[in-house]
Amino acid sequence: MATIDLTESTFEKTVIGDGIVLVDAWASWCGPCRSFAPTYEKASEEHPDAVFGKLDTEANQNLAAALEIQSIPTLMIFREGVMVYREAGALPPAALEDLIGQVKGLDMADVHRQVAEANAERDAKPEA
Repeated sequence: MATIDLTESTFEKTVIGDGIVLVDAWASWCGPCRSFAPTYEKASEEHPDAVFGKLDTEANQNLAAALEIQSIPTLMIFREGVMVYREAGALPPAALEDLIGQVKGLDMADVHRQVAEANAERDAKPEA
């Protein structure tokens, strides 16, 4: 599968879906972004069971700000609507492949339980 362009209007509905969604936040002027692009594109072809989105931070500045993207490239990975990875920096092919394998191997029942516990703990804290 080729990569898809994500925008402010398509981002949320894309990442909250079932399955695995990788998001590469990038800009055309960013050298590391340009060097990471072929690695990301190749991974998208090798993993047709995942969605590979590209978020142009220049064209979608409000979304980039809302996501608090401060360094690019930033790679985010969502599974079943939960962000399970977020890190700035270009990855070499072997590291990206390993990361995708780790995300595919996650026990999502456990991840959802941890998210629910963290939300309950946050909601139980009194307002400061």
